[in-house]
Amino acid sequence: MEFQEMKQYLLEQILDKQLMTATISQPRVKSNEVKRVKLKPIELKNMYHIQLEYQYERILKHENIPLESFAQTLDELLEQFRQLHIDFIAEKVQVQLSKKNKVMWKSEKTEAAKAVNLSHNRKKNYLLDENTPYPFLIRLGVQTEEGKVKKQKYDKFKQINRFVEFIADALAYLPKDQPVRILDFGSGKSYLTFALYHYLKIEKGLDIRVTGLDLKKEVIEECAKIAQDLGYDQLEFLVGDINDYNDETAVDMVVTLHACDVATDMALARAVKWNASVILSVPCCQHELNTQLNAPGLDIMLKHGLVKERFAALATDSIRAEILNMVGYEAQLVEFIDMENTPKNILIRAYKTGRKTTPEQLENYQQFKQLLNAKPFLENELKDYL
Repeated sequence: MEFQEMKQYLLEQILDKQLMTATISQPRVKSNEVKRVKLKPIELKNMYHIQLEYQYERILKHENIPLESFAQTLDELLEQFRQLHIDFIAEKVQVQLSKKNKVMWKSEKTEAAKAVNLSHNRKKNYLLDENTPYPFLIRLGVQTEEGKVKKQKYDKFKQINRFVEFIADALAYLPKDQPVRILDFGSGKSYLTFALYHYLKIEKGLDIRVTGLDLKKEVIEECAKIAQDLGYDQLEFLVGDINDYNDETAVDMVVTLHACDVATDMALARAVKWNASVILSVPCCQHELNTQLNAPGLDIMLKHGLVKERFAALATDSIRAEILNMVGYEAQLVEFIDMENTPKNILIRAYKTGRKTTPEQLENYQQFKQLLNAKPFLENELKDYL
């Protein structure tokens, strides 16, 4: 097959909407910063597009090309790369080009796929594709250099994707006309901090500034080094405590993961006082209510230490969500990851809506608090807002 014949065949298949996925690789010149390009069809505003994912050494960039404009794009790709792997609906094609564009062609007819998925998301529950190399996941040891998820890190990969889903759901609540300020308290090894930055900055192109805060100096230094190496210039890591962080007057999103006991409440209170639009919090150990519980009607249950501990944790998070509801948020308790992976699987998700508390809501809260003899730390922190 001659070069022009090959190009015309590929273009006809793509214009006929037969494309499922494609990977174009092997740059013709070593100085090309783009290592490979992945293609897939998507639907944007009810129009068919081809999405190009440019994979650089450290970052990914995306471009969406209307189908009618793709001929020029294909010409440019073939000028820059020598290898193509393409899945059409009923055919797999492999192309290898020589320096002088001699074509080595291999094709295999396949059983026609039922339909091409035009969803902008790569997979349900997987906004980060498990077969795509992400520089931050490689550096954090979740993926191999080839972009394959390591077997022992697959649960972490699922957790990261689940968190990115929550970030995607929150997009509608973030400001559109100004830089987005994000704080992550207790960022630790920062898997989720890096995922948040990647998704919002690189995939969605938002103007963001993210700060990860943690008490472990050596961990913070390592995370700062990774951010610098990846070119994440709007992501910083600082050593510090939630109580001592007073550098902000307004924040758009507050993330707090596994802050122990009332440290979670401190972070939630800070978020409310900053008028944060989005709060995402995964609590850790909850001891406060466990020591306060005095509910004779629940003695049959609470006499068991294990049950009491779990009940206190669930009740604590329910109180936290209700307090957030009463100070102008829409708060929910949602499953973060499967219970089989960790019992710390509840995430408090709250969006600022400004809705008002009803008398019935306030009465129900007071009754529940009195039933348990609870004196919530968060309520005291936010007494001026209730």
